[in-house]
Amino acid sequence: MKPIAQGDSAGTASFGRSLKTVAWSFLGIRKSAEYRQDLARVNPLHIIIVGVAGVLALVLGLMVLVNWVVAK
Repeated sequence: MKPIAQGDSAGTASFGRSLKTVAWSFLGIRKSAEYRQDLARVNPLHIIIVGVAGVLALVLGLMVLVNWVVAK
């Protein structure tokens, strides 16, 4: 694992990094080293917000798809 320099912007918690982390979690594929890095770098509140939004988007997308298929 590469140490994080003090001025390194990759070491800060960002909403984009949280988005990436949740997206990989939905797919279910992630290297353990990257998982550990994400745990050290992300804000838990961002993960919760992105996770809830992702679940809502998935459910709404499935509802739209089912309604579109059933309507034909």
